[in-house]
Amino acid sequence: MFPVIGLVVLLVMVFGGFVFTGGALGPVMEAIPHEMIIIGGAAVGALIIGNSMKELKALGGGFVKVLKGPKYKKQDYLDTIFLVSKLMKMLRTDGPIALEPHVEDPQSSAIFSEYPRLLADHTLINLIADTLRLVVVSSGTLDVHAVEEVMDNAIKTHHHEVEGPQVTLQSLSDALPALGIVAAVLGVVKTMGSIDKPPSILGGMIGSALVGTFMGVLLAYGIVGPLASRLKQVIDADAAIYHVVKQIIIASLHGHPQPLVIEAARSGIAHSNQPNFGEVFDGLRGR
Repeated sequence: MFPVIGLVVLLVMVFGGFVFTGGALGPVMEAIPHEMIIIGGAAVGALIIGNSMKELKALGGGFVKVLKGPKYKKQDYLDTIFLVSKLMKMLRTDGPIALEPHVEDPQSSAIFSEYPRLLADHTLINLIADTLRLVVVSSGTLDVHAVEEVMDNAIKTHHHEVEGPQVTLQSLSDALPALGIVAAVLGVVKTMGSIDKPPSILGGMIGSALVGTFMGVLLAYGIVGPLASRLKQVIDADAAIYHVVKQIIIASLHGHPQPLVIEAARSGIAHSNQPNFGEVFDGLRGR
């Protein structure tokens, strides 16, 4: 919702300010469609040249993320803490054999099934199950630092993949001012071909050409650039839940007391989604 509100404010203030200071919107509105054919067409062409179909689809998903905001809410962090803590407690008290069926087939696990929203998140569940599967098959003999390195690589790989649309948007933002200049130059070329026209006509043609530069800069720094920045914020916010999983698993494998493990994971969550101490530990006592 906020991106839409911001876009409305941007357009109202830019064009409204232009009119308020005595500018005539007519020539600008008349020129925008023609300039956008060049700028927009060139931008789309550049996206197609520089990306595969998979990346272009991911870009569409990126726009959805911008509109929806971060995927994970406070309850998701609570459920993640409860789920991973319960699995680590089973590993500690009952051993790898008891844990094995749960991590081998999370979809059939009674523990995982308690958290249907998390169970539908394949990336999160795979991070938990694949890491604990390593611990199970090694019968607990793996070095904890090696497990941590595996988790770091998995998180880094996922983050690199999901930030692809943000990188694409930022690259497009960087290119748009130059594409606006391309449109402006073509407008100047057209104007020079009509140099014998009256000054009033030439002035309008030059003004139309300058609209190309204006649109390129406005799109880059007023719309596409901020969208790329917001998408990065959303991606970084969503990545926090994977670090909660890592914190609980690694600290538990180190043998730290469970209250310390849980509090370290809880305190690392952003305040907007951070459950309070009582919510976490009262919830754990009830499970």
